[in-house]
Amino acid sequence: MMEKTMNKLAILILALGLLPPLHAHAAEVEVKMLNAASDGDRGFEPALVHINPGDSVHFVASDRGHNAESIPGMMPDGATPFAGKMSQDITVKFEKPGIYGYRCLPHYYMGMVGLIVVGTPVNEEATRNMVQPAEAKARFDQLFSALDIQEHATK
Repeated sequence: MMEKTMNKLAILILALGLLPPLHAHAAEVEVKMLNAASDGDRGFEPALVHINPGDSVHFVASDRGHNAESIPGMMPDGATPFAGKMSQDITVKFEKPGIYGYRCLPHYYMGMVGLIVVGTPVNEEATRNMVQPAEAKARFDQLFSALDIQEHATK
């Protein structure tokens, strides 16, 4: 009898050890890659996302002919770059706090870009000052203006 109880206890301990911690639920935000976003142009929707470290963004290939990839130099130091394949979904987990700029490579010059703010935007000045193609810069200027409005609203 004692042996059966010990075996059940060992199985229970083993099972509990294999379960993920109950308090560690990371969020996942969905961003669509679209031929016609709400502003009428090709784009990501939403193009400005706020998440916490450890959360993920799931880029959905809603329309074909797009991808999502990080822009070199437009992410925190030590962050891992990402690059999705054309017309395919990609899920990216963000661990390091900061601002991440991303693009659709074939439509980058047409301004198909977005921003992900993970926790505290520690690299904001560097990302704002990145040299971009004209249409991408214009879109980033809009996104940073929206970020400024959001930051002031929370103060």
